[in-house]
Amino acid sequence: MAKTRNKFSIIIIATMVSLLFLTTATMIVQAIDTSVVDEAWGKPTFVYGGGLNDAQVKETADLLSIDKMENVASVDASGQDLIDYLGYGSGNTASMISSVLVQKDSKGGVNVEILTPENITMITAQQYTNAAITAGVEDVQIKVASIRPVTGESALTGVYKALDVNGENLDKERMEIAQEELEATSDIANEEDLSEEESSRLDGVIVDIKQQLADIKERTDELATREEIEQIINNALEKYDLRDVISIENVNILINYFEKYQKTSAIDSEQVKEQLSELANNLGDRLGDAWSKAEESGLIDQIVNFFKDIVQSIKDLFN
Repeated sequence: MAKTRNKFSIIIIATMVSLLFLTTATMIVQAIDTSVVDEAWGKPTFVYGGGLNDAQVKETADLLSIDKMENVASVDASGQDLIDYLGYGSGNTASMISSVLVQKDSKGGVNVEILTPENITMITAQQYTNAAITAGVEDVQIKVASIRPVTGESALTGVYKALDVNGENLDKERMEIAQEELEATSDIANEEDLSEEESSRLDGVIVDIKQQLADIKERTDELATREEIEQIINNALEKYDLRDVISIENVNILINYFEKYQKTSAIDSEQVKEQLSELANNLGDRLGDAWSKAEESGLIDQIVNFFKDIVQSIKDLFN
C-alpha cells in the first residue's frame, strides 16, 4: 500500500512540475492583440513580403494571428525597400516572403517571436533582437512568420518599414551595420553548426562585446583598437564556453564587424545600453551559471533519471 502511495506521489509531483513549466512558458509569450485598436501607433503594423499574392498574404496574416485586418495597418515590403533601408539587393520583390507584425510597446525593450521557426531557416529571435537594437529599434513587439522556408534575412526590412510608415526614422548607417551583424552571426552559427543552446550563447557573446566596447568609449572617449577588440571577443567566447567552438576565421569576421560597429552612433546610445542590459538579463535567465553548474555537478543527469524513474513507475503501476 505504501509503495502504491509513493507511486501516486511521484505522479502528482511530476504533474505539478509539468504545470509549472507550462505556466511559465505561457507567461513568457506576449501576444499582439489585433481584435481591438488600442495601441501607441493607433494600429499594429502588418508588413508582408511583396512577393506574396493575395491568398498568401491572407495565409500569412492567419499565421500572425491577425483577427481583423481592419485593425492593422498593412503595407508590403518590396525589393526596393531592401535597397533603401539596407543599401543592397537587386530590387527583386519576388524574393520578399517573410513578414512581420510590429506593435509599439510602452513597456520598453525589443521583443521578437518567430511564429514559424520551421520556415525561418537561418535567423533566431535573439539574433533579430540583437540586430534591431543595433539599428536603433526600441519599445516594440515583433512577430515574424513565413508561409514557406526562407532564410529570414530580409525580415528586418519589414520592421524598418513598419517604423518608417509610423513616422519613426532610423539612421541608415546603423540599419546597414545591423544587417551585417544579422548575417555575420547567423552565418557563423550555421557554419559552425551550433546547437540552439550554443547559438543562444553566441547571442550572449555579441551582447557582452557591445557592452564592453561601449564601456571603453565611455571611459576613455576613444574607440577600442583592433587588438583590444580581439581580446574582448576571445574573453567573451571564453566566458560563454565557445572559445574552442568558433574558428579563427569566424573570430576575424567578428573583429572586422565590431571595428565597424563601434564607429556608429550605437556605441554612445543610452537607449542601446539600456536595451542591451535588458537583453543580457533575459539571456542570463536562460543561460545563467545555474545551468553550467548543474551540468558540472551532474544534476541534469539526476533530473533526467528522475523523470525516467517516474515513467517506469507509472508503467509498473498499471502492470
